Amino acid sequence: MNNAGQAWSLNNDINDAVELLNDEWAFFRNAKIFVTGGTGFIGKWLLNILAEANQRHCLNLSLDILSRSPDAFVKAYPRLLEKNKINLLAGNILDLKAGSKKYDIVIHAATDASADLNENNPAAMFDTVVSGTQRVLEFCRQVCEGPILFMSSGAVYGQQPWDLEMVPEAWHGGPDCLDARATYAEAKRAAEMLCAIYIKQHGLDIKIARIFALLGPYISLDIHFAAGNFIRNAMDGAPVNVNSNGLAVRSYLYASDLVVWLLKILVSGRRGVAYNVGSDIGISVRDLAKKISTLISDGKFNVLGKEDIGWNPGRYVPDVSLIKSELNVSETVSLDQSIIRTATWNGWKYDS
Repeated sequence: MNNAGQAWSLNNDINDAVELLNDEWAFFRNAKIFVTGGTGFIGKWLLNILAEANQRHCLNLSLDILSRSPDAFVKAYPRLLEKNKINLLAGNILDLKAGSKKYDIVIHAATDASADLNENNPAAMFDTVVSGTQRVLEFCRQVCEGPILFMSSGAVYGQQPWDLEMVPEAWHGGPDCLDARATYAEAKRAAEMLCAIYIKQHGLDIKIARIFALLGPYISLDIHFAAGNFIRNAMDGAPVNVNSNGLAVRSYLYASDLVVWLLKILVSGRRGVAYNVGSDIGISVRDLAKKISTLISDGKFNVLGKEDIGWNPGRYVPDVSLIKSELNVSETVSLDQSIIRTATWNGWKYDS
């Protein structure tokens, strides 16, 4: 096992992100922000970092967060809500309607990337992503007077060729529209097209983030994310099992870096431009299992060699040269530290 990063705390990550965004905070002063998906994995990180900046820099931010279960969020994060102007609005994006309140910024992060939903009810998946995005854009057309950040996915590229080490924004591949497993990916493509339409037809100031694989506290360890599953196995003292042949390649951006990149896109990204958001350091699923088992447990892992029935059994690694050159971002947390911090957040204890 490894005892690196023993002094880590979530507050360290939040503080580091606030410091990295020092030049951007003036943009948010007195801003009224509307957020969808604010209670999910990415949303929780956004709220934590915005809330800390709000207090530290006296920004006088106000945030309205659309949530399907606000009571549960209030119970889980009472301090976050007590210290900030955060208003939880009960509702679903499919029912979103504009009122009289105007907003300076809208962040559309609501999406259901559930592999179970994609497999068993792809019609609901498609409707949530596409119809939900159109609802949000229509809402923005009526009440948003500033920039809109749409969180898309690297899935829009479809199958990344093995000989393409990193997929750039200019690559015009796409998912197989006759394969229902590509529902989520195709829905995100359609949602991006809606963004393009609303930019052209209504002049909305939309910036797009194509997000790849992520890691960090708040991520679920018991659904379809390989890294999360591996961490859970290792924490349980069980061998880390790779169901497939382990050849698929992924990369992982830590959540605090993610928020820094997203907010830089919101503030300084170009209208109508999509930016890849993720790590460009690829690792095979087999090597990921080995790394996690070594860092967290006794190094035992198995490659079972079953058929990979997921939507992408190949490479899934972005080229992030565009966002790095235009917005001056970087990865500040290594994969090893991302794994250790995620495990620590979930109760893993270091060896003394």
